[in-house]
Amino acid sequence: MATLPNPLPKLAADPSGHTLGLELPAGRLIDAVGTSHAPEAVGDSNGRWHEPLLWHADGPAAPGGWAALEPARRTSGLLPLLIDVGGGQGGPEDWQLTPGEMSYPGDHDAEEVLAEYWDDYAADELGADENHPVTKAVVEIFGEQGTYEEAIAPFGPAWPGLAPATARGADPEACAAEVADSLTDSGSWLKEPRLALVPARRSADIPAAIGWSGPLHHEGDVARLCAVLRSWEDRFGIRVVALTFDRLVLSVAAPPATRDEAEAVAAEHFAFCPDNITQGHHDALRAYAEHEVLDRRVWSFWWD
Repeated sequence: MATLPNPLPKLAADPSGHTLGLELPAGRLIDAVGTSHAPEAVGDSNGRWHEPLLWHADGPAAPGGWAALEPARRTSGLLPLLIDVGGGQGGPEDWQLTPGEMSYPGDHDAEEVLAEYWDDYAADELGADENHPVTKAVVEIFGEQGTYEEAIAPFGPAWPGLAPATARGADPEACAAEVADSLTDSGSWLKEPRLALVPARRSADIPAAIGWSGPLHHEGDVARLCAVLRSWEDRFGIRVVALTFDRLVLSVAAPPATRDEAEAVAAEHFAFCPDNITQGHHDALRAYAEHEVLDRRVWSFWWD
């Protein structure tokens, strides 16, 4: 796989971003060892250079800020992102970013990844082998077999396959900007959102590009999840809009518009992030599909 040039080092000499066609506020670069630097001082106390993974603003994000970063996507290969620096785990310099441990999203097939996850959580019939580790795990989550079957209805133990693409919706970039603006309002659940820039081939690759470890207890190689995000880009027009220590937020330009479509997508969400359902507000796929997927322009995922 060819590696794209990283434009971020240019900000060390030009913190304003003028050479990249930008007008950046004061900010900092975060490198692969979690060190935070002012752009003009990248490097450790011994003068060693660390390749920066992302830039983020020092001040709070505000509506309109995402759109102001749009030239970066078009001219320099830097993609906008919102990060939250106000959670209990701090900002990205404290997130244990490990890009060197990630594979390449394009090396994975989205359906194969999701089918494997589904098998891990749903494929084995409860009671078929009470000592099977998957059966034990499912019993811990859902209890008795009837409860489990109700939770994954209308699907059964076999992977149901990918949901069909929806009809063309809103412009994905415009939708991402709208969702980003909504997340920077004072009523947003993000505590201290900051605008960020990440060098990545496409929005779906952002978590792997920075070596994000939010889903570590579910998947150690986040590039496998990014392969699914690529597929969702193609089928539903998603964009990665925000990351916290353990949460991923997507904008959705073409969400499912019927109950059947929403339930098919909910099955993918269950495989992708089972905690969304097993530890969320809705303990069954049908309820989750109705309240969190159907016509929803924002998909949010959280891993315990």
